Amino acid sequence: MASAAQRKIRSISYAKYGYFFILPFFLVYCFFQLWPLINTFILSVYGNGKKVDEFVGLGNFQALLFGTGMGRTSSAIHETFFQTLGNTFIVWIGNFIPQIIISLALAAWFTDAKLKIRGKGFFKVVMYMPNIITAASVAALFLSLFAESKYGPINNLLLSAGIINEPIKFVTGVWQSRGMIMFIQCWMWFGNTMIMLMSGIMGLNPSLFEAANIDGASSGQIFRKITLPLLRPMMLYTLVTSMIGGLQMFDIPYMYTKGTQRNLYTKTVAVFIYEHFREKMPTPNCGFSAAASVILFLITILLGSVTFYMNRDTDEIAKKKERKANMKALKAKQKQLGGMDI
Repeated sequence: MASAAQRKIRSISYAKYGYFFILPFFLVYCFFQLWPLINTFILSVYGNGKKVDEFVGLGNFQALLFGTGMGRTSSAIHETFFQTLGNTFIVWIGNFIPQIIISLALAAWFTDAKLKIRGKGFFKVVMYMPNIITAASVAALFLSLFAESKYGPINNLLLSAGIINEPIKFVTGVWQSRGMIMFIQCWMWFGNTMIMLMSGIMGLNPSLFEAANIDGASSGQIFRKITLPLLRPMMLYTLVTSMIGGLQMFDIPYMYTKGTQRNLYTKTVAVFIYEHFREKMPTPNCGFSAAASVILFLITILLGSVTFYMNRDTDEIAKKKERKANMKALKAKQKQLGGMDI
């Protein structure tokens, strides 16, 4: 028979101590993330919080989306906002497409059992290294290499080789500067994407690849018929995370500039938000920044929802509908028989 002490020990529940361990996370989240998020929605409506402020109310959204409500200011803000929104999508799509193609090809190459590649670990580390370099260092490196004067290393090399007759505007040109930022973003992130895709491929059932090899399937057939279909969840994760990061792109577009004058064709929404929050002195307008943040937040939710909807498992949905229909028919039949089990 158990003693009183043993019964007391058994009656103690240690589950509550788990909440003490996770409590710091929720406190930090509420203080540094949840409250700033709520405050952003408040600022998007009330602007700087001044009663005499002309940007109070929904005028911030009207100015950004429709160019109305604030006279000349509305039109200028509207044009600038949609210019930065277009730049954001152009730069993100332009770096994501080559990034996913290169990463997928390298992931399939490194995980192919038929290929005996030496030094796989070395190549993985080298390709991942740009991801851990700070954005400021990367921007300074490319600004030095692609300086627009004839003394810039790349321009000087091209001029000396007779490939070009005048320096290329890598920093201030419309598509030259966009192309450079696309290249930098792709170069920085393809290694991270490659590692994620490799982990997805290595998590697939190896017996499928063995059976395909026994049947005489080529590497291309295995990749198209087995790897790609089974890798769809990881591809979806990569697409969504890249989309979120691309819409919030800030560091490289902000720092890859000539002097203090930023290129209008590479300015993203995040840079627009920062400028109106910090740099529009002496009276920065938090309302425009907050409204632009809310609009970007809603665009991200919309695109994410559409992406998940388009990549849903239609076969599983059809099976669920079939099961529900069968259960409904079974219940109807039981009801006809007076509730008796069939």
